[in-house]
Amino acid sequence: MGFFRKEVIDFALDHQTRQAIEEQQALIAADPSNPRPYYQLALLYRMQHKQDEALGLLLESVRLDPTFAPAHVALAEIYAVRNDLAASRRHAGLAAAQGDSHAREMLERYGPA
Repeated sequence: MGFFRKEVIDFALDHQTRQAIEEQQALIAADPSNPRPYYQLALLYRMQHKQDEALGLLLESVRLDPTFAPAHVALAEIYAVRNDLAASRRHAGLAAAQGDSHAREMLERYGPA
């Protein structure tokens, strides 16, 4: 399984991820005012463990559209992992104000006592 996974499966996944990244970058270049490709690109970077890059993209996404709840949820998750609970709660609250309470529920369930 080692060779097959490393040489075939991981290669194919990396290739698909690179393609998806390029697609999102092209969408950003075509319409830099659209928050969605920034969010989608951030998700791809998070899968690659590029948290700083993802954070910057998510912040740009909510700068472009402060009501974009999915980006606020993702920011709440990143800040929670970084133990910046004030920022995490702020973004969870902003997402909840737009009707998405997932981040707030996550903080209530797993946050500090």
